Amino acid sequence: MSTTFHARNAHAYQQFMGRWSRRLARKFIAFAGLADGERILDVGCGTGSLTFALAEAANLAKIAAIDDSEIYLAAARAHNKDPRISFERADACALPFEDACFDRAMSLLVLHFIPETERAVGEMCRVVRPGGTVAATVWDTFGGMPNQRMFWDTAAMLDPAAGVARGRSYFRPMTKANQMKETWTRLGLLRVEETALMIRMEFADFGDFWDPIAAGEATLGQYVAGLSHDAQQRLERALRAAYEGNEPDGPRSFAAVAWACRGIVPDTP
Repeated sequence: MSTTFHARNAHAYQQFMGRWSRRLARKFIAFAGLADGERILDVGCGTGSLTFALAEAANLAKIAAIDDSEIYLAAARAHNKDPRISFERADACALPFEDACFDRAMSLLVLHFIPETERAVGEMCRVVRPGGTVAATVWDTFGGMPNQRMFWDTAAMLDPAAGVARGRSYFRPMTKANQMKETWTRLGLLRVEETALMIRMEFADFGDFWDPIAAGEATLGQYVAGLSHDAQQRLERALRAAYEGNEPDGPRSFAAVAWACRGIVPDTP
């Protein structure tokens, strides 16, 4: 699976995004639906935010979770005590499962990092039974992530090269309104619905915001890791000023909006 996500350290990922993924997972499950006894596929499970939330939400028969990063999978396996859950390294664009073997396939904050997004969604459709559900959610990276806008807009003021990275980050696949809905419809799914889900990202202080990025995790961290020491320090100072906003350092809360889409697999002709 070709992916543009930069996985480096599972603990740093938890601080950077995993804690917010867990919060979003609950709202996503409520939107996507779930029922006792079902067999669920979690595509791009990372460290298990959605996987473990699914296990708590219903008395499921099976949860198969796949990801491209062995770093994240190892962390998820270390925390798993549920025999219904299995973690496997696999390609989202070539799922190692038979046709129609799941009741639902779900993907939390992953599709926008897969260049062949439609192929991945097609694979989710293939492995879900007729009448089952295919659902996914991705961040609204241009209009719904003010904390990351703060990062990229600050970086772009200091470094012209950051403007290119900013554009790539803002306009990833499936992150615009109705992009997922159009894809689901084109693939033949029925009763397709797209909506917006909102959580809040709350930071204890600037260090809570900056440290996971400085550790080199994800796209923001990858950019920072490529800077010289002096450039990193300039960016840190400028971001601190933006975060604090002329107020003492301390807690800050940012809204975060994700697009979510679901559809029903039609009966085989």
